[in-house]
Amino acid sequence: MSDNKKDLHALAQQGAEKAYAPYSQFPVGASLRTRTGETFIGCNIENSSYGLGICAERTAIAAAVTAGFGPGDIEEMAVYVPDENIASPCGACRQVISEFLDKDKTVTAYNRHGDSKTWTIEQLLPDGFSLRN
Repeated sequence: MSDNKKDLHALAQQGAEKAYAPYSQFPVGASLRTRTGETFIGCNIENSSYGLGICAERTAIAAAVTAGFGPGDIEEMAVYVPDENIASPCGACRQVISEFLDKDKTVTAYNRHGDSKTWTIEQLLPDGFSLRN
């Protein structure tokens, strides 16, 4: 595993530790690296009305956008769940991720054992809707 991937994996784990998941008991962390090398983390934040929760991937992207980054500025993303299984981003996250990462960039998901799976954005959301279409 490259140093960048190790760093993103560790940062995604830190994100999961900060998750607010009292309803699902399913903490998720995410991290990303921008083209300038800056990193951002996110965590899932649940709400008693369920639909108002937000996923870790989107909070990480929101942190990067708040810092001034935009579409095409994110080079790579990691997602971590402290579970036996590897969890891929949900459909809403796939759409948001595709807005900010070019289709050849990657998302790598990790479980608590360090097992991983990597997808390009094109693989996560083939023929996804965007303004670029």
